[in-house]
Amino acid sequence: MTGGYDVAGYGRMLADGARMDAYARALEAAVRPGAVVLDIGTGTGVMAMLACRFGARRVFALEPADAVQAAREIARANGLADRIEFIQDLSTRVTLPERADVIVSDLRGALPLFQGIIGALADARERHLAPGGVMIPRADHLMAAPVDAPKAWAEVAAPWEECALGFDMDAARGRAVHTPRHVELDPGHVLAPAARWATLDYRTRTDPHAAGSAEWTVERAGRMHGLAVWFHAELADGISFHTGPGTRTTYRTSFFPWAHAVEVERGDTVRAELSARHVGGEYVWGWSARVERPGREPAEMRHSTFLGSPPSPARLRRRDDRFRPTLGDEGRVEAMALSLMDGATPLGEIAAALHAAFPHHFATREAALTRAGQVAERLAR
Repeated sequence: MTGGYDVAGYGRMLADGARMDAYARALEAAVRPGAVVLDIGTGTGVMAMLACRFGARRVFALEPADAVQAAREIARANGLADRIEFIQDLSTRVTLPERADVIVSDLRGALPLFQGIIGALADARERHLAPGGVMIPRADHLMAAPVDAPKAWAEVAAPWEECALGFDMDAARGRAVHTPRHVELDPGHVLAPAARWATLDYRTRTDPHAAGSAEWTVERAGRMHGLAVWFHAELADGISFHTGPGTRTTYRTSFFPWAHAVEVERGDTVRAELSARHVGGEYVWGWSARVERPGREPAEMRHSTFLGSPPSPARLRRRDDRFRPTLGDEGRVEAMALSLMDGATPLGEIAAALHAAFPHHFATREAALTRAGQVAERLAR
């Protein structure tokens, strides 16, 4: 499984020196002469070629995006096409002819809890990894710290307060403060040393959800605007990198804002709870905190990405177990297209049938062919 990067996106990842150096060293430590390596989300094939450089006999390089075409050309240009087998598909849908001694992947978004990667890596470990094999990365440690970050916070709140043209925009502001952002922060923004609130150990983990707590003692007075959240990637013994304040990685640091800034003093205690629940293929994040100081009423904050984009009543109605659905036009088009994909009917004939059955939907046969091709690309084999 992997995200939908294009070639330019993979170029930005290649230019991330801290990331690439750590992965190269981890592969060099893990790959033995004659080893079989599985590269999940190969992109343009750099990890696969590094595995060959370090002695791999055979590399299975999986990539569902069209960037895999560039990867094939790059492998040929470097004389490695005979050792790397590129497969344009998700790892969860592939059965390999032999198990891998090493599985390498970088399927994260800004944070490792992203789409369905925990399940994908658990599946890869179960079906594709040889006994005693190595997972790269080994684990990701989720870190957090309270931050004084007025610029990052202003990007969340200021548009609804300063650019409202005289209108009351509180409803939008109320949603915006429940939405994390990817930002660049410096160590000077941090009010207390980082704390780990969860660990994702890819050698054993199957649970896609994560939750944990952290506690800090504020080291300097300031205004706490939210939490910085990032990960420390453990690739192998002594080989790691992190994406926290002060780094300039392709991932960037995540900023989880508060609805309002909180004044803090040196010695204040900040206790936070963080959670990420995998629901419907995406993550719903929750973050809350309590700030305590002797002689002052505690300040409490509570946030959730669910509140950042709550579903409409119409969407909720369609998910009710008492709802009795009927297909609309889009559903009937797709149902007919699928019914005709029987392994014998050419796509052109399917398009012609769609055009004839839904003339109000498709102005031309070419438009029907485009839609049939999209359905085939998603669901056919």
